[in-house]
Amino acid sequence: MPMTLPSIHRVVTGHDADGKAIIAINGPLPKVVELDAIPGMIFHEVWETTGTPAAVDNSLDPTTGPLVHQPPVHGTRIRFVDMPPDTAYLAEADDRMKKLFDEVSDKKGLTAKADSPHPMMHRSEAIDYGVVIDGEIFLILDDSEVLLRPGSVVVQRGTNHAWANRSGKNCRMLFVQIDGRYDPSVAASIAGR
Repeated sequence: MPMTLPSIHRVVTGHDADGKAIIAINGPLPKVVELDAIPGMIFHEVWETTGTPAAVDNSLDPTTGPLVHQPPVHGTRIRFVDMPPDTAYLAEADDRMKKLFDEVSDKKGLTAKADSPHPMMHRSEAIDYGVVIDGEIFLILDDSEVLLRPGSVVVQRGTNHAWANRSGKNCRMLFVQIDGRYDPSVAASIAGR
């Protein structure tokens, strides 16, 4: 069984009634979800914003709602994701992927077809910054793949992709998602595929 990675400690700042900077939240994340479709895949929800510019206020913790893969419209999301080795889910992959994207409220995000290079192929109309924190993982695109290790940063620009953990150990990544819209020329080329 792969080793469990350490829990995430979150500090959220705010302001008191006099405008003084304060620690508003200090402790573990209230929402850490192991996905049923892929045991060992864990979403650690850190924060989200729901508009641009983001409201700088003392609002309640936005991570306590339903689990959603995409960032909010005009918003952002930051989360850590623990990804188990592929061997944990490649059996029955088609059924598992459908269940996974149902579980994260993103049915239309799954793009895998019979000839896809990986059964987890998906896309988001967003800019995602993905940083490998621990372990290693392959980023798979339609025509290529690249091995990522701690310190690797991916700038995902709405492209069709999958993550393949072939290491036999868990991998932890940090993702910052920013809602986006495809440029008309990109949208047309995607629609033509």
